[in-house]
Amino acid sequence: MANYRTILVVDDNPAILTAVRICLAGEFDKVLTLVSPDTLLTVLAQEEVDVILLDMNFTQGGNSGQDGLLWLRAIHKKHPAIPVVLVTAYADIKLAVRGLKMGAADFVTKPWDNQELIRILKDAIDAGRKVVSLEQVEAEHVHKVVERCHGNISRAAELLGITRQTLYAKMKKL
Repeated sequence: MANYRTILVVDDNPAILTAVRICLAGEFDKVLTLVSPDTLLTVLAQEEVDVILLDMNFTQGGNSGQDGLLWLRAIHKKHPAIPVVLVTAYADIKLAVRGLKMGAADFVTKPWDNQELIRILKDAIDAGRKVVSLEQVEAEHVHKVVERCHGNISRAAELLGITRQTLYAKMKKL
């Protein structure tokens, strides 16, 4: 089962932060919130964050989404591996496409469906996690066992619970 440790939510509306904290409390080990993006990069330097939910508007009366795009660019410059999901009440298709083209993992509109928000955030995290094939895991394990046995194929095969011939065949694939 995947482990979803820390989410950082940045929104200037305290009611939104409270709602997100309640919605995500059972899904993430830690829900960090900021009412302003001003300390966002400092928090990212201090905390290991799995995903960011970032509001797109922080300027009083503004609804263009430019604030969010500016912060998305700043996050990707310093922390390119952290997925960012953009959220706004003033959604339009052009803004969503622009955010996605700039590297956002996804786009959510307010008000959101709680289960859909959880799915989107987890999908954003999972998309960045590397999936290793069974063949690769097996190859690495065989290599470690042979190293541990200092090249003694008979001993390595015994530890692996396979015949020497099978071990030779597996090593040939490496």
